[in-house]
Amino acid sequence: MNVNIQTVHFDADDKLVEYVSRKIEKLNTFHDSILKVDLFLKLDNVVHTIKDKVAEIRIHVPRYDFFAKASSKSFEESFDNAMDSIVSQIKRKKEKLAA
Repeated sequence: MNVNIQTVHFDADDKLVEYVSRKIEKLNTFHDSILKVDLFLKLDNVVHTIKDKVAEIRIHVPRYDFFAKASSKSFEESFDNAMDSIVSQIKRKKEKLAA
């Protein structure tokens, strides 16, 4: 599994990168043929005083892509919300294929 983490409008600290990497590794338990994971961490509304933290996750598996986007006041919360969405998408797709 190839993992690509990109940050937009900021530099991520090691603690954040380690946190998301650890969570991404657990995706193999839900789908065994994940080819690539693209994660984008962005600061939205950079011009304004309120800065929303956005996490976008795109997962590539053979013949299908999963995508989720979430935003909140912290990257961890945004990432967790996006991951929950991705996991439920993967589970729904597997159930559909099994039926």
